Amino acid sequence: MKYAVIAAGEGSRLAGEGIAVPKPLVRIGGECLIDRLIRVFMNNGATEIVVICNGTAIPVSRHLEHISNEGLDGHPVPLHFVVKNTSGSMHSFYEISRRLKDGPFCLTTVDTVFCESDFSKYISEFRKLVDGGLADGLMGVTGYVDDEKPLFVGVDDNLDVTGFYDDENGCRFVSGGIYGLVPAAVDVLEQCMARGTTRMRDFQRAMVAGGMKLKAYAFDKILDIDHASDIVKAENFIRKSVP
Repeated sequence: MKYAVIAAGEGSRLAGEGIAVPKPLVRIGGECLIDRLIRVFMNNGATEIVVICNGTAIPVSRHLEHISNEGLDGHPVPLHFVVKNTSGSMHSFYEISRRLKDGPFCLTTVDTVFCESDFSKYISEFRKLVDGGLADGLMGVTGYVDDEKPLFVGVDDNLDVTGFYDDENGCRFVSGGIYGLVPAAVDVLEQCMARGTTRMRDFQRAMVAGGMKLKAYAFDKILDIDHASDIVKAENFIRKSVP
């Protein structure tokens, strides 16, 4: 299965708080965020890993080039990376989407921090649902809300996604930035681009409006790294989640 990472943000809030390295190279639990994702993906059967990074973050593109050529910790990585500035996450997704049209894939943002064992269970469930034709996507969600502008996810009793909302709207989950999708999602993405849609959350709404069957998978906790204080939270979370 293919995996993809959106790592094209500028990380301006982190930089403004004194974090000198670009967000993908921020270290959590002794690893760069991007390295941690690549390692976890390889441990979960990655046949290809596609990453998009910002053209102004030269250290990130050099880091990815090194992994592409030398591997990660001595292990070869089937990495393909794109260097391009984009206006947002949805446009970043679009820039790498042509490599994701031939089978199910998992997409994350680079600052998504989760428990590795939970992620493996999530991938196993995604594969089972897709192989059985039971869903077109499995959205990683969490009841842990620690985001400035969370995307709330409505679900029914079977954890079928009913909608995506800017306000709480009675929802018990928020999006965790982990998306397991089938190639039909790329068709919806292309339609969104043609209509001038700009936000990732509006793409998710378009999948529901287009009749795609999306299910939610609840992680106990998913964190993202927007502020320097989030690094400390993530360090503590990783330390507690390791057996």
